[in-house]
Amino acid sequence: MTEPEPAAGRPPLPPGYENAARGGGRALGDRPARNGLGTAALVLGILAILTCWTVVGGIVFGVLGVVFGLIGRARGRRAEATNGGAALAGAITGAIGLLLSIALITFGVSLLNTKAGHSYQDCLRSAGSDGAARQSCAQQFKQQLGQSSTPNAGAQGG
Repeated sequence: MTEPEPAAGRPPLPPGYENAARGGGRALGDRPARNGLGTAALVLGILAILTCWTVVGGIVFGVLGVVFGLIGRARGRRAEATNGGAALAGAITGAIGLLLSIALITFGVSLLNTKAGHSYQDCLRSAGSDGAARQSCAQQFKQQLGQSSTPNAGAQGG
């Protein structure tokens, strides 16, 4: 195999980079591409979005997707991996899942810290394991939320 002639005024390519000079893709030489973290980031990012309503799904998968994606992207820039785009997509989807999860958790906590939320928590404690009583608590909570979200609810004595 003959090595390509260096361009005028340029030094010859180091061993293993000849394929890239001929347009044959990334200059990985004889080493296999290290694409595992980029692929894992994309899978974890998608899972983070799909399960953002859970703490494990949104927070854990999202953080792991971002971290793996950034590491995989750096490997792509150093020509150690060939899936830098997938790694970046994994970091982005992981961040989206993480942010969605944080927003949903914040909304849930703020909802439970309302007057209706405290009443619902007290009702559930007193209901114990009685399914019918717990269902009644849920119905009362929905009614209280409906009353507090209507205009002029305070003027009606709600």
